[in-house]
Amino acid sequence: MIPRVHNMGTRTIGLIHYLYGPGTHEEHTDPHLVAAWDALAPDPGRDPHATYADLQQLLDQPVQALPASRRPAEHVWHLSVRAAPEDPILSDEQWGEIARRMVAATGIDPGDGASCRWAAVRHAEDHIHIIATTVREDGRKPRRHNEAKRAQAEARHIEADYSLRRLNTGDGTAARRPTSAERHKADRHNQERTPRETLRETVRQAVAGAHSEAEFFARLAASGLLIRQRVAPSGDLLGYTVALPDDRNKHGEPVYYSGSKLAPDLSLPRIRERFALPAEAIPEDSQPEQPALPPVTGPAFARRRATAATWQALLIIDHGDDGTAAAQIAAAAEVLDALAKTSAAHTRRELRDAAFAFERASRSHVTAMRGHDRALRQAARDLVHSGPALGRGEDGATTAMLIDMAFFLAITAANWHAGKHHAQQAAAARQAAEHLRAAYLTAAAQPMAVLQQRGQRLAQHIQRRQADLVRQAMPELAERVLAEPGWPALAATLTDAQQAGHDPAALLAEATQRRELDTATSISDVLVWRLRRSAHLPAAPEAPHERPARGDRRTPPAAPAAPPAAQAASNSTRRR
Repeated sequence: MIPRVHNMGTRTIGLIHYLYGPGTHEEHTDPHLVAAWDALAPDPGRDPHATYADLQQLLDQPVQALPASRRPAEHVWHLSVRAAPEDPILSDEQWGEIARRMVAATGIDPGDGASCRWAAVRHAEDHIHIIATTVREDGRKPRRHNEAKRAQAEARHIEADYSLRRLNTGDGTAARRPTSAERHKADRHNQERTPRETLRETVRQAVAGAHSEAEFFARLAASGLLIRQRVAPSGDLLGYTVALPDDRNKHGEPVYYSGSKLAPDLSLPRIRERFALPAEAIPEDSQPEQPALPPVTGPAFARRRATAATWQALLIIDHGDDGTAAAQIAAAAEVLDALAKTSAAHTRRELRDAAFAFERASRSHVTAMRGHDRALRQAARDLVHSGPALGRGEDGATTAMLIDMAFFLAITAANWHAGKHHAQQAAAARQAAEHLRAAYLTAAAQPMAVLQQRGQRLAQHIQRRQADLVRQAMPELAERVLAEPGWPALAATLTDAQQAGHDPAALLAEATQRRELDTATSISDVLVWRLRRSAHLPAAPEAPHERPARGDRRTPPAAPAAPPAAQAASNSTRRR
């Protein structure tokens, strides 16, 4: 149940015409009253003798009764209440009761006998509109303080009473939702997202990892957006607006949106906070060392570096203070934006949806301590500057490695938000995790299949040696690991690590200590990615060239069932 308080209006008759009319796109059907301040109020939709003017004059009577000097210019109050798509169709009687509860909760009609006049109109199965005039019968103004929050609170009670989908209460940090007119316009042009949503995604990708305003605006221009900058007489830049070239109003002019109208953190002052990096505000003894990093040589290297930065962010979210954790989550959104922008075609849709969902999880009332997120923002920058990745080879495998770690970060962010009672943010992070799960299954199938093939071809004595290592490193889980379909891939990875000069026993011991594994669906998959990352092994080793001997009936390797991070993440909340 989604209530929305609209902007105040000046013409009662104008809103009545809209509510009873055909709608902007002929979407209104059978408009009629379901409730009103007076059971005898005229209904122009069902009563052939009632007119729009009849209803308007009765609604406006308390306003007109005031002296002209006391009449409010904006006196038309408008609230829409919409059911969730999966909710059952409610009857007129049910919608009428919902309307009465809403006007009582918002202060329009508190039930004291001298309230405002109002009417609830239904012109679709899934929502109603309530129109009211904000002068009470006794000439006073209604008490509407915090009316939007009170409407939301009442909606939660209505959902419980009518067994409707339970939505999460917001905290005022969400991006502005597209209007119904924007959605209808997108539908008319066969567009999946509204211009507002498309612009938000494009601006977020432009700012991901950017180091300066100049770089940010250069990326915006390169993306093809129309840009207007608001400049003070002193020459200082005050703000910006953007538009899609093909999004025009009825006069043929581009429809511009300011950054703050796209999302609270996309206003120019909030974007500048990302560039500030106030290292001087961080105590010297708490500043992490910043060793000189080698230049990024391609998408695969950028993805490896981003995976390492994401892992460190996980530890900070788990153990850091609130401001630092909030900064890591905000910067993680930039990594997802950059990853979606540079992903291969076969994973692009799910990664875009993951970044789109996680955007809501990147903001809360906890102030992000910028300056602690440098590693993740640099990782986002590296992803953008390394260019698009291929969907195969080392590019594809390191993409799977990063998606796996990003999934783990999304789950960690969901747990952190849940602990702070940030219901919308926690739900958004979990939704992003589901899209990352789907992207991982696509990205990891080929490299994991190759590793399993190589592991199955290892000599028996090598397989036994690797099995002994597993039994020594994780005795309680060893037999489970050895029975998993992914065990051959882990055996091949342990062999690769040994051939590269590493101590596989030490690597395995370190990997098993860093997070819980006992409830993972595939522990071997989890360990494969950890070992290949920590040992700097190729993420996509070459497939074996020899064919199986005749009569070899070994079962071909199965694709991974779920992201390795996902398989262990569900237990991490209980362990914290």
